Amino acid sequence: MAYFQQVVCLECGHSMSADIMLKACAQCGSNWLDARYDYAAVAQCWPEKLAGRDHTLWRYHELLPLSEPDPEITMGEGFTSLTRLYSYERLYQHEHLYIKDERQGPTSSFKDRQAALSVMAMKRAGITECVLASTGNAGAAYAAYCARAGIKLWLFLTSLVPSEKMREAALYGAEVVKVSGTYDETKHIAAEFARHKGIFLDRGAKAIPGKESMKTLAFEIAEQLAGRLGADASGRWRSPDWYIQAVSGGIGPLGVWKGFSELLQMGLIDKMPRLGIIQAAGCAPMVQAYHAGLETAPPVVPQTLITVLATGEPGFSYNLLREAVQSNNGAMLAIEDGTTFEAMRRLASKAGYSVEPATAVAFAGLEKMLSDGTIAPGEVVVVNCSGHTFTAESHILGDQYVLDLQLSAEGQAAGEARGEGLNAAIRGLDEQVTHILVVDDNATDRRLIRRLLQRYKRYRISEAADGREALAMIADRAPDLIICDLTMPELDGFKLLETLKSAPETAAIPVVVVSAKTLTEQDARTLQAYSESVWTKGGLDTRALVDHVVAALGHEPRIKTGTLRPLEQVLSGGLRKPDVSRDQHAVVIIEDNPQDLRLARRLLESDGSYRVYEASTGRAGLKAIYEHHPELVILDLMLPEMDGFHVLDTLQRDVRLRDIPVLVLSAKELTAAEQDTLNSYGAALIRKGTLERKQLLYVIHNLLEE
Repeated sequence: MAYFQQVVCLECGHSMSADIMLKACAQCGSNWLDARYDYAAVAQCWPEKLAGRDHTLWRYHELLPLSEPDPEITMGEGFTSLTRLYSYERLYQHEHLYIKDERQGPTSSFKDRQAALSVMAMKRAGITECVLASTGNAGAAYAAYCARAGIKLWLFLTSLVPSEKMREAALYGAEVVKVSGTYDETKHIAAEFARHKGIFLDRGAKAIPGKESMKTLAFEIAEQLAGRLGADASGRWRSPDWYIQAVSGGIGPLGVWKGFSELLQMGLIDKMPRLGIIQAAGCAPMVQAYHAGLETAPPVVPQTLITVLATGEPGFSYNLLREAVQSNNGAMLAIEDGTTFEAMRRLASKAGYSVEPATAVAFAGLEKMLSDGTIAPGEVVVVNCSGHTFTAESHILGDQYVLDLQLSAEGQAAGEARGEGLNAAIRGLDEQVTHILVVDDNATDRRLIRRLLQRYKRYRISEAADGREALAMIADRAPDLIICDLTMPELDGFKLLETLKSAPETAAIPVVVVSAKTLTEQDARTLQAYSESVWTKGGLDTRALVDHVVAALGHEPRIKTGTLRPLEQVLSGGLRKPDVSRDQHAVVIIEDNPQDLRLARRLLESDGSYRVYEASTGRAGLKAIYEHHPELVILDLMLPEMDGFHVLDTLQRDVRLRDIPVLVLSAKELTAAEQDTLNSYGAALIRKGTLERKQLLYVIHNLLEE
């Protein structure tokens, strides 16, 4: 029997056909849609029909927009335990305090419910690629379920999301994009990316699967409380007096409120619970608006350490929750971060629950409501334990599992984040999502090509040591372009090309050949048919190669860098005198020899044109660079903790720092590979003791004035 009957717009009330994938109201264009069911028919078969069913959220399928789970995707989500907190009851002298332990979900958060229903709906609709913005929990959940469904997930997270959450999502195979902005900006970036790429965008609380999945929390709580406390005289389930949850976007309590409303409509409970909506004080737009008597919540800039709750623009969620809270004297309150962390420790030490900060916010709210009498003696309270953070091992993933999308502070200040600044960010993301595979049995050559490309573009580069390894990597994730050697063990470049061009799914991948092999006429004919171009090792123009790769990918020409050049090129135009009328240049000197450090500092400061910051280790040097963003870095190579090569590599991977000119001043005897590495970075090199101090100053001035 089809119990799912229609979809109703929550803003204008317009009714539409029952379709889980509807995106907007056909009448007013609103994205806030709600599924409706044949409640009278469901009331006739519940709860008797549930008795023999599995204890998952799918036991309630009559009131879900999908009638059954996909066996290839489901992981037994839902029906988590409802546990009584005896220690808290003794602490606050209040009986019947319960925790709904959503840590027990497949990825350890309540967002598993949402991900399960949403991903199954996408799978049945034939969607193969999805974009999602998240503050952490939803990202991990969607990544896991998308992996089971074979759906590629583009996951946009703010840079404040803990790296453990990013690693977890990346471990499931999601493409993780870290955005240096607020969560609201991240959502907008994700939406623009989805539109730009023509990819399905998950709309969270606005979409039908979100609230529908969360209402199963209400069904479970009512059924479980009836089991704990006994059904009432009419055999009905029991609703708690209070349901408390920490809130960011509001999808959890919105769904729970709807679930209890449906149970009340069907006569399975006798009352609605009161809602306790708790927010972090550093990001509490709902609470502030509620206590100010506002019908809408003005956006705020998040200033909280509880990153999973950092939604500064709640939108229509606030309108719905405000109405729910007001309907039966619920509460909205804000909790300071310090109080939250105290509650987190107390919950662990008193009740044995290690929880994420968002859950601690809810428990801090519970404690306050118990202390000030908001919760009356004898009232039954259920708190949503929304999740538990588990780490993912970083060494499994390597160093390229996150795409870093920087929004310029200037653009945001000028209001350009949604205009040109946003377009520039999307173009930059196009580079980062471009995957290039370098196939060469010579590790030094692979590394050189990788660094040359990443010197000018933020491409994602993978490396393979031979043709067989390359084919395995291509099967796992097809690259946008391949740079390939010809002479390799196991499977050489010619056989690799033939294999690629014979398969429809890889035939269109452009291949650029870079090899030292002397070609026969037959070799040349083969390569002309199968490759984009052929370059000879040892005599190639590296910058021309980069430009060719960029053009083959259809991207904008490489950025002008200008200042990072070998010393002989810096000096080729002769020495120029400094312009001392300009403001002082910020220079970071990274040198572990105190005497050399002191001499370099005195030399620069005596000139009057420089403001010098010094560091004696590689890590301290990077910290100084991040803090002061200098116009020049003077770098030794032999450093404790982190050597000069690692410092250079870190600079090249950061779009904000990669164009800072670097002058390597070192006494180290370089190997050929190390010299190639420095060349790939474009750093100027001076050997200690080979130049006079006056000449060194001229070199520095030339670097800065390029």
